[in-house]
Amino acid sequence: MKLYLVRHPQPEVAPGLCYGASDVTVAEAEVACVHASLRAAGLPGDLPLYSSPLQRCALLAHRLGPANPSFDARLAEMDFGRWEMQSWDAIPRQEVDAWSADLLHYRPGGAECVLEVAQRVAAFLGDLRLAGHAQALLVGHAGTIRLLSAMRDGVTLEQAALDAAGTPHRIAYGELVMLDV
Repeated sequence: MKLYLVRHPQPEVAPGLCYGASDVTVAEAEVACVHASLRAAGLPGDLPLYSSPLQRCALLAHRLGPANPSFDARLAEMDFGRWEMQSWDAIPRQEVDAWSADLLHYRPGGAECVLEVAQRVAAFLGDLRLAGHAQALLVGHAGTIRLLSAMRDGVTLEQAALDAAGTPHRIAYGELVMLDV
């Protein structure tokens, strides 16, 4: 199956804020710009469309696809609990260090651990494979895209989660990533 993965447009948040599961807004002009860029790049318009329900993804999904895209909470970004909407500089260094020391199991801000996020993304991917689509479009988050990219045949879920968590974050807002899974 060929997956077209699109990261959401740039949200309206101050630089340096942790905003994983927070439902932050995105300007209509940003949505329009990403939509135009994807269409100019030749993104097919008739694909089954799945999206994170967070509005920074949902607004683009509504613009890209059918009248009723499929929204799935398993595609949401990681929940950082009490770290949400805090400046990364304000988060105690010992907490960030504890997360770095145990990427799979530490719960940043007391919420989700990377392994739990990987489990829900893997469950979504399993259901998507069962749907039997030859191709699909997903609008999601950098973390979700990195996880899907790391979930290769023969790799354990734990290794995929570690690979995704250890991959430098270089997926631009509105970027299109294509995968064969």
